[in-house]
Amino acid sequence: MANKPRLRDLGISIGRLPTGPYNAITDVPGVRVGHTTVIFDTPKVARTGVTIIAPREGPTREDHVFAGYYSFNGCGAMTGLLWLEESGQLISEIALTGTYTVGTVYDALVQATTDGGYGSQLPVVGETYDGFLNQGPAFHVTREHVFQALAGAAGGPVVEGNVGGGTGMKCHDFKGGIGTSSRIATTPFGQYTVGALVQANQGERIDLMVAGVPVGQEIGPEVVPLAQRGPEEHEPQSSILAILATDAPLLPFQCKRLAQRATIGLARSGSYGHNWSGDIFLAFTVGNHLWPYASAPDCVQMLPNEQLDPLFLAAAEAVEESILNALCAAETMTGQQGRTIHALPHDALVSVMRKYGRL
Repeated sequence: MANKPRLRDLGISIGRLPTGPYNAITDVPGVRVGHTTVIFDTPKVARTGVTIIAPREGPTREDHVFAGYYSFNGCGAMTGLLWLEESGQLISEIALTGTYTVGTVYDALVQATTDGGYGSQLPVVGETYDGFLNQGPAFHVTREHVFQALAGAAGGPVVEGNVGGGTGMKCHDFKGGIGTSSRIATTPFGQYTVGALVQANQGERIDLMVAGVPVGQEIGPEVVPLAQRGPEEHEPQSSILAILATDAPLLPFQCKRLAQRATIGLARSGSYGHNWSGDIFLAFTVGNHLWPYASAPDCVQMLPNEQLDPLFLAAAEAVEESILNALCAAETMTGQQGRTIHALPHDALVSVMRKYGRL
């Protein structure tokens, strides 16, 4: 699938830190992303999929990574977090999918590790709700779809929008989905990359902000119709998963501190965390190597806490731009019962930014 226009392709830049060469989570060395997108209309309507984030070129189960997570609002699920918190280590790939298919994706990742001779690894699988467009109880995602995403995980440019786990998502009452971005942070000990990938399914139209501009108020329902809520959606349901990666040498508690800064990117784009939202953020670092069967104690490094501010800024900017890239790349989609979620119109976005002097 060819990638769609991104925020910067429209001439809109946010933040003050430079991006990596791909402006993606894959700018962090070794990080790979794979998608499987599941779309069909019979016998039931499928608008769903799975996205895989692989932390290293080789199997993570052979070279663990330090990680930490933060739950901004917990009406959602991400498996494997108890062991991640206990050990401070991520020992598997990360998968993002829809609410109804967490179990299938989890089983597939366990099977992938056991087939490799490693035994169950308590994999991390996160979800957001795609039941507006997708007939979730049909359980469309299969183990084979997960294996495809694993096999296709690669570095370089990342396809965004209506792909993988983000296929059926909506964001600020526009079509949402997968988005990614990166930043280069300069510290006294050198430069490090912070990359983010989001599965954006959060927010209401009126609250959407782009570089401080009230875009959601300017592009109201009289311009682009809202996605009318289904009978099962009595209150705003708005969730986002954000995965942060870096090559800075951090310890687990510092990874958690980095994950917390995803809330800043979320707030800058206009979300504040509804009661019914699952806003769960995870950060990991490839800056240390942790061999599970080492013959001697591991030697690890950490940046002093006093040097983390540039990384915190990088995380906030990367998450903010990831959300906006998801909105820009997503396309209008119609799903079950003829429900339609309209894309954010690029021409209207550019017009609003010019009106406020941001272009």
